[in-house]
Amino acid sequence: MTLWGGRFTQSLDTLAWALNSSLPVDQQMAFQDVEGSVAWAKAIHKAGILSDEEHASISAGLDTVRNEFASGEFIFQPSDEDIHTAVERRLSELIGVAAGKLHTGRSRNDQVATDFRLWMLNKIPELHSTLIVLQNALVEQAELAGETIMPGYTHLQRAQPILLGHWWLSHYWALKRDIERLQDLTKRVSVLPLGSGAL
Repeated sequence: MTLWGGRFTQSLDTLAWALNSSLPVDQQMAFQDVEGSVAWAKAIHKAGILSDEEHASISAGLDTVRNEFASGEFIFQPSDEDIHTAVERRLSELIGVAAGKLHTGRSRNDQVATDFRLWMLNKIPELHSTLIVLQNALVEQAELAGETIMPGYTHLQRAQPILLGHWWLSHYWALKRDIERLQDLTKRVSVLPLGSGAL
């Protein structure tokens, strides 16, 4: 399902299609795309755009798509340009014409921004945990270093003797600042762009 190219007089070359496809990267955001669609269906149902029956059908279809992703049974097609078209195609196969109403009032741009923010919110705790493990390893190395002396450098030249343990701990504190940045990032990405349109 191509979302663009309506003015082209011939089909796109397969190499250009492969270059333009974001699906290999997008697949990492499959669950977030479904979650964003679930939230959007709820919003447009509440706004009166979807009937109760359409909302129930879309919700059930999205549950099936989510389960197919989880079990590895979801089959991507060559025509799937990105994760959004893949989910929409499969939803259409499952529930028919009602699937087309899901995109009402939603632009591809705000859908991408929503997916990416949800993905980041999911990954930030993983990265935070990894940084804590690394910090602990640095403290361990600093303790093992004991009173070992090494040269401290500035401007690529030896400047003064320092403890190896202090050098290890300098990286600990740099990672602490990274953890603080992740905490700030959590606040920054916890803003819902869904419904903001194409701009």
